[in-house]
Amino acid sequence: MRIDSYIEKLLYDYNCVVIPGFGAFLAHSTSAAIDATSNTLLPPSKSISFNAQLSKNDGLLVSHIAKDKNLGYEEMLQEVEEVAQNWMNRLNQGETVELFSIGKLWYNSEKRIQFQPENRINFLTSSFGLSSFAATPIHREVLKEEVVELEEKIPFIITPEKREETSFRPWLKYAAVILLAVSIGFTGYNTYDNHQKKEFAAQQEAQTEVSKLIQEATFFESAPLELPAINISVTKKQLGKHHVIAGAFREENNADKRVAQLKDKGYNAFYLGVNKYGLHQVAYDSFEDPKEALAFLKEVKTTESRDAWLLSEK
Repeated sequence: MRIDSYIEKLLYDYNCVVIPGFGAFLAHSTSAAIDATSNTLLPPSKSISFNAQLSKNDGLLVSHIAKDKNLGYEEMLQEVEEVAQNWMNRLNQGETVELFSIGKLWYNSEKRIQFQPENRINFLTSSFGLSSFAATPIHREVLKEEVVELEEKIPFIITPEKREETSFRPWLKYAAVILLAVSIGFTGYNTYDNHQKKEFAAQQEAQTEVSKLIQEATFFESAPLELPAINISVTKKQLGKHHVIAGAFREENNADKRVAQLKDKGYNAFYLGVNKYGLHQVAYDSFEDPKEALAFLKEVKTTESRDAWLLSEK
């Protein structure tokens, strides 16, 4: 059985996909960048890496495949472990394991797994449709030479005329001075206006980048998001004020999928609502007693996910 396509789909929504008994593929968000050697602009993306130490089953991959194939969890876990063992055997024999759209794995001389990502697909959903493109650099010295050459062809010279020829038009020199002053003022205004526009555009770009970073967040460990007092669509169970949070998602359908996955595992999971950043929150369970909530959180962190955290309402 090939599980490449399942790993690929999960990397769009999750930052860690574990193959039980083998290792984990990790997705790290990277900002837009410029490749100076090729003058190429690269959009924001997710870089994929591999960690052989993270091999403990977290249930994500197996549950996803079992649900897709409509099979039992234990049966699918056995099949995935067989795939992982097959990969290990191939690596031990000196072969390279290639995973479509993800990358290839091999052993180095020290018998450690090496990974080279394919980088053909951008797993960052907020950058969907964006691709890298080459930019032509501006050669300022060439532009300066062209301007000098143009000035030589069309000189701007004010030659004083003889008094006897222009005595009846003394206002011309004053008109020229006024015209020059107006021209300088207009040029200065344009320069200031262009500077203001560029500064505003830079502020807009920075604000957009901050919004993207907030939208890409999936789990929050140390700083849980507090729900705003108004304008929240909540369909939670009325079980208590202390919620053990499983994650926050940009898309509501992803939150619904997570609720279904947790319910399949036996949790009293439910959709908590939308926080002030527009992310859809999912909870493992809810408690009235904070001590019970903390005990349950400790159990979830040990058995299910270290990314879980506690949200308490006032």
